[in-house]
Amino acid sequence: MKKVGILAIQGDFYEHKLILEKLDVPYKFVKNKEDFKDICGLIIPGGESTTLRKIIKSNNLEDEILKWKEEEKPTLGTCAGIIIMSKKILNDEEGRGFGFLDIEIERNAYGRQKESFIAEVEYSFGYKSKVAFIRAPIIRKINKGEVIAKLGDEIVGIKDKNFIGITFHPEITFDTKLHEFFLKLL
Repeated sequence: MKKVGILAIQGDFYEHKLILEKLDVPYKFVKNKEDFKDICGLIIPGGESTTLRKIIKSNNLEDEILKWKEEEKPTLGTCAGIIIMSKKILNDEEGRGFGFLDIEIERNAYGRQKESFIAEVEYSFGYKSKVAFIRAPIIRKINKGEVIAKLGDEIVGIKDKNFIGITFHPEITFDTKLHEFFLKLL
């Protein structure tokens, strides 16, 4: 089996590694262009979205990420990951992400770090899980895709083709269900 790549340039990539190890899934850290060659899926972790984009540019990874998107290869973005996967970022200087998901998203919509919280989300595949919302974004508009996770009435997860984006961190609470759902796309 090919490995799942974890973008390991900033953020909580190590926690995603622990989830994949728990699931006994081969993985590798993706830090440069060559690392894309032998992976079958990509996880873009949470972290700081502006910093992630700057490092992606400085490491010359933009073309590889755009190629990955064009080929519709399985991708999971958590928190900052969904921000950079979004087509439009409402409260951002650049105002756009890489366009994996045709959504409009607002960064840090719940507030600052001290407003972070753990809450139970409900997945469309019939599972509830306690997850962490850390300076989390909010999906303000969905132009395309299906809802896969909700926090009450609020949409916190979306899937379109082989792309999954969520506004929270299941890896922080060490819950594997979302990763298992993602791995079915490989």
